[in-house]
Amino acid sequence: MKIFKISLFLLFFNLSFGGYAQSVYFPPFGDWEQKNPSDLKVDGNKIQAAIDFAINTESEANKNMKIAHYQSAFGREPFGFPVGPMRDRGEAAGLIVYKGYIIGKWGDPHRVDLTFSVAKSILSTTVGLAVDQGLIKSEKDLVYPYMGPIIPYEPQRAMMNKSDHLMEEDVFDLFGTPHNRKITWEHLLRQTSDWEGSLWGKPDWADRPQGNSSEWLTRERNEPGTVYKYNDTRVNVLALAALNVWRKPLPQVLKEHVMDKIGASPTWRWTGYENSYIVLDGQIVQSVSGGSHWGGGMFISAYDQARFGYLTLRKGKWNGQQIISEEWIKKSRTPTTVQSNYGFMNYFLNTDRKEIPAAPESAFFHLGAGTNMIYVDEENDLVIVARWIKNDQKAELVRLILESLPKR
Repeated sequence: MKIFKISLFLLFFNLSFGGYAQSVYFPPFGDWEQKNPSDLKVDGNKIQAAIDFAINTESEANKNMKIAHYQSAFGREPFGFPVGPMRDRGEAAGLIVYKGYIIGKWGDPHRVDLTFSVAKSILSTTVGLAVDQGLIKSEKDLVYPYMGPIIPYEPQRAMMNKSDHLMEEDVFDLFGTPHNRKITWEHLLRQTSDWEGSLWGKPDWADRPQGNSSEWLTRERNEPGTVYKYNDTRVNVLALAALNVWRKPLPQVLKEHVMDKIGASPTWRWTGYENSYIVLDGQIVQSVSGGSHWGGGMFISAYDQARFGYLTLRKGKWNGQQIISEEWIKKSRTPTTVQSNYGFMNYFLNTDRKEIPAAPESAFFHLGAGTNMIYVDEENDLVIVARWIKNDQKAELVRLILESLPKR
């Protein structure tokens, strides 16, 4: 009888208060429950004001992504021409997810658009999965011991006069120089590697070049880990390195290990460049890009962006299943030593509340040009997806939404 009473008490406790895992809502495939803000004690008028603000501060960049590219600094870089697919973008769009439920939306959240450097967070996730599964023993390992010869897919070589290319190797080594052999996975994840070389026709020095152009090719290299430099060529190096570890396309890895498990739609696409193909285990495989700096990257809807953001909000767990290890999420949110507002790519941190003053310091956001933002706030149980908002207005949007929430 005593055991029976204890069992009844535990059942009553769980039904009345609920454990964390039992009380958290996870949207099923093809559906995401919406609630009126007032149902969750949120000020509906303030939510609407925030939505109006997001619509009224839409990016003024051309909706034709190719024109927008050439009108930006990217298009004026050396070798700045796109080599990956682009698509004209839609109108400003977004979602507000509070306590797991959608309480606000605008634009067309189903529309599949480029998300630019939010793809870096997707890329770093595939590296985290490789660590979780033991394919990479530690992110602190040097990368070069994991790499075999990389064989580019170049069908035009069949038409070459072989005698004119006797001195050229048919393979390439991403980490063949003394400098590059000192680079770890963590250096690449934190954008502190200073990797040297050229990949897919894009030299490392041609991305956001700085200083005197006469020194771009000859400057002294920084010791890996000592200097942060946002650089998409090096991001693509990480993507190719991860492909060689997984030995299968990264979009397939992402689909099987993440997107299917979180109920994402079948509409997202992750692409590389027209020349980023290799021959791997007898198959022609495209190495994807970690952004859309030169086209390509991740095409995805706001709904699927929100699912990914919600997964990171829940520390890698989805409906009782640990999809990404909590330890990896923790590392991703740990500030880079030489760049305090950056973790693993592309986790931007709110260190000292500099990026978003109204938000808690623990908040972070996956960020890409456009601007594309997935804001993640554990303290307020909040995810915000904002697409095509002016970059200097994203903090104000977050402030307006935070002001609508019930006071704690």
